[in-house]
Amino acid sequence: MEQRLTKEQVLEQFNRICAGTLMETLRISYTDADPETGMLQATMPVDARVYQPMQILHGGATVALAESVGSAASQMLIDRNKELAVGAEISANHLKSARTGTLIATAECVHRGKSSHLFHIRVENEQGELISMVKLLNFIKQRK
Repeated sequence: MEQRLTKEQVLEQFNRICAGTLMETLRISYTDADPETGMLQATMPVDARVYQPMQILHGGATVALAESVGSAASQMLIDRNKELAVGAEISANHLKSARTGTLIATAECVHRGKSSHLFHIRVENEQGELISMVKLLNFIKQRK
């Protein structure tokens, strides 16, 4: 079995591999991790890049943040030499919007099975107000 990375190693690795991806475009940054439990946290600034035409946060940008943190969190819980985590289903309830500031998404694993991981992801603003609640299901597949 693959040896678990430390929190610092996880954050460095996840932030490094975001170069040239949607995460870099949205300026998503991984900020906290617990490799044992699968908790992972990331932030994303709210500005014109993530607005919808009414100049408020686009729900799709919020979901992209949530899926980015939840998918990466599954990577901490598997043996990446033998397994691969792939997104299967995502659903979001948007409860509040934003025009400025930073979103903080926290993924927590609520089911860690052999073939699937289920995450609840809270997306909050800097004041701790709930912006969106997201549920993400990842399938765990064996590498061929």
